[in-house]
Amino acid sequence: MDSNHFDVLVIGTGPGGEGAAMQAAKEGKRVGIFEKYSRIGGGCTHWGTIPSKALRFSIYSMMETINNPIVKELGVRPTPTLGQLRASSRSIIAKQESMRQTFYERNQVPVIRGVAKFIDRNTLEVPTGERYTADAIVIAAGSRPFRPPSVDFDHPRIYDSDTILELTTRPQSITIYGAGVIGCEYASMFRNLGIKVNLVNTRDKLLEFLDDEIIDALSYHLRDQGILIRHNETFDRMEGHDDGAVLYLQSGKQIKTDIILWANGRSGNTEDLGLENIGLEPSSRGHLKVNSQFQTDVDNIYAVGDIIGFPSLASAAYMQGRAAALHITDCTDRCLRLSDIPTGIYTSPEISSVGRNERELTAEKIPYEVGHSQFKSLARAQITGRAVGVLKLLFHRETLEILGVHCFGANASEIVHIGQAIMKQPAPYNTLEYFINTTFNYPTMAEGYRVAALNGYNRLF
Repeated sequence: MDSNHFDVLVIGTGPGGEGAAMQAAKEGKRVGIFEKYSRIGGGCTHWGTIPSKALRFSIYSMMETINNPIVKELGVRPTPTLGQLRASSRSIIAKQESMRQTFYERNQVPVIRGVAKFIDRNTLEVPTGERYTADAIVIAAGSRPFRPPSVDFDHPRIYDSDTILELTTRPQSITIYGAGVIGCEYASMFRNLGIKVNLVNTRDKLLEFLDDEIIDALSYHLRDQGILIRHNETFDRMEGHDDGAVLYLQSGKQIKTDIILWANGRSGNTEDLGLENIGLEPSSRGHLKVNSQFQTDVDNIYAVGDIIGFPSLASAAYMQGRAAALHITDCTDRCLRLSDIPTGIYTSPEISSVGRNERELTAEKIPYEVGHSQFKSLARAQITGRAVGVLKLLFHRETLEILGVHCFGANASEIVHIGQAIMKQPAPYNTLEYFINTTFNYPTMAEGYRVAALNGYNRLF
């Protein structure tokens, strides 16, 4: 047997690549995976999801300590440096990397170091000249922040979402250009540090894919925290100076702050893959087109994760990788239910949702009703002092089927999974009646489902 021939080769060890490699290995296939960096885990582990969420937790914990009445009474005012706040992420990253390394070792998946380049539809080459062949190949090369050529990202006062984690001194003010998920998350983090934040949005509302009520709640609370939001603005140019950075907008506005964070989109890592050798052409943002099975136009080559664009979530990438591997191994009898992937947005407070929103249901002319549970009415939220938030259930007026779950508040990304689990049950177990007739521990945040269900049920009569 040719030691360089595999059933499946995967490019990239981020969530999408890991999902594809592990699933294909579990199906008995001989799998190899490429990683161009010295450490496995991709951007998610090393300069994206894990370090940014670890920093967020450190900031959030610090704020809770500062605002604790006992700490205030003692006159203690901790002022950790950014380096100290980031310290916890290093140990977490090391644990995540070590854990993932054992996955590959246990499943006998060799990690091949180097940039993989297509020679033909079945052959990949690394810079040493060594070639590897496979019957199927999965591209999970990830993405990076989009960098327009007119912006000087080498200037010490201009950052993107990767380099911002290298910030060593705490600025007094920041302008964030781009109010997508990354922009909103960093706006919350920096504001919690007491930094003045300008959030510049190229659209007319924040996070348009969310339910309108959740968008309104997010906008209100960001402004209530002191963040200045500017909608419908377009970048003209930015300049870095010794004493700060200036963002010039096409509307004529000029915003000067200590630093600028560019958070306006990401680009797929397609440049070095040799796609021209197999007839694949990415979009202007480096995204590859795929079908519902994640096949590209070359049927034995698949693409998953950020390199295919929306939703660009680590959780979605992992499931996409698994789905591609199942298709490669002809396991078409297993449905992973890739629809209704939940969102998890780590602003302060968090946002999470699954299913359809009111705007979509109205457009589809589906008769629905709404049930609310305000966090301020829940005993657990009152006890923990996290009373800002709402749990919102959308359900069919006639069948009571749960159509959407939307949560804004502390631990929203955890709370939403209770609703997700019920939504995915077969009828008649996927209805409002489950929440009405189930006993929840008291006091808990989960109790909000019963409150929201009864609130909605009362609207039917």
